[in-house]
Amino acid sequence: MAWDTEGTKRKILDAAVAEFAAHGPDGTTIERIAKASGINKERIYNYFGGKRDLFARVLRNELAKVAQAVPVESFAVEDIGEYAGRVYDYHRERPELTRLLRWEGLVFDAEVPDEEQRRDYYAHKTAAVSDGQNKGTVTESIDADHMMFLILSLAGWWSAAPQVARMITGPETEAEHARRRASVVTAARRLTQP
Repeated sequence: MAWDTEGTKRKILDAAVAEFAAHGPDGTTIERIAKASGINKERIYNYFGGKRDLFARVLRNELAKVAQAVPVESFAVEDIGEYAGRVYDYHRERPELTRLLRWEGLVFDAEVPDEEQRRDYYAHKTAAVSDGQNKGTVTESIDADHMMFLILSLAGWWSAAPQVARMITGPETEAEHARRRASVVTAARRLTQP
């Protein structure tokens, strides 16, 4: 019987996402990922290298997922408020990405894994804002790179600090999530209005 290499890698990555999101790269062990995935440690090392390499791979994969799930080309033709709402939805449904990014910020002092590649990823998003500014659909009063960071923060901070959101706006009910999403959409539109 042939070994399902891709299936094995998926199991490892799924377990690694959960472990790294919960404990960070320094608090997670390959042994714990092996146990959670049902795959032996040696195979994890063979496929992904050390723990830092595996963390970088996990984050790369999670960022690719959000880029595919919430694409953007140009805010000259796309509604920036609806984009922000979709980003809010994504983070609500998959809070692991926000946790992974927070852990990365805590653990890495200087350049992070794949930083150059990720700069390109974010540059594409910033270009969508610039295009909107060039075509008059987005204000030029805030630089495009700052605007993109503000939009992502506006949409993602709810899942980054859920305890603060709960203390300020109440428990996480469907009605409250609908209210939060509506606020994100409205705020993004007002912030970017020319």
